[in-house]
Amino acid sequence: MNLTYMTKNPEETKKIGNYLAGLLKPGDIILFFGELGSGKTCLTQGIAATMKVKEMVNSPSFTIINEYHGKFPIYHFDLFRLNSFYELYDLGYEEYFYGDGITIVEWAEKIDQNLPFEYLKIIITFLDQKKRKIEFSPIGERYEQLIKEFKKYENIRN
Repeated sequence: MNLTYMTKNPEETKKIGNYLAGLLKPGDIILFFGELGSGKTCLTQGIAATMKVKEMVNSPSFTIINEYHGKFPIYHFDLFRLNSFYELYDLGYEEYFYGDGITIVEWAEKIDQNLPFEYLKIIITFLDQKKRKIEFSPIGERYEQLIKEFKKYENIRN
């Protein structure tokens, strides 16, 4: 069961992240797909705000990963500059992906052949300067349940 939302501005995108954060738990993996400037980091900022992260959340383009501390640890990967999946081995990515925090990966298409078995796939499409289409695709039972809960967001939004 997929869900699609349209947002009219960055604040609405962050609100979706806020609501999603309330459903996440340690061990969850969120994989973002979308072009540059589509809103992946904006959605991550919404998640982090609800998780009580005090640090400024931005795209970790030059470091590949940023760790944030809040209600749960957040491991924020940006794979834009990744040349090979093997570079992730040097970072010990499995400790993050299967650790005690929430893993968020931007540019997940870079590891398409090495995706985890279960994750929440989020595709963000740039519609115009402010509008975005956000599609949620659950991969695995945990994320099917999460999407069922997330559907309640429609009642809150309207």
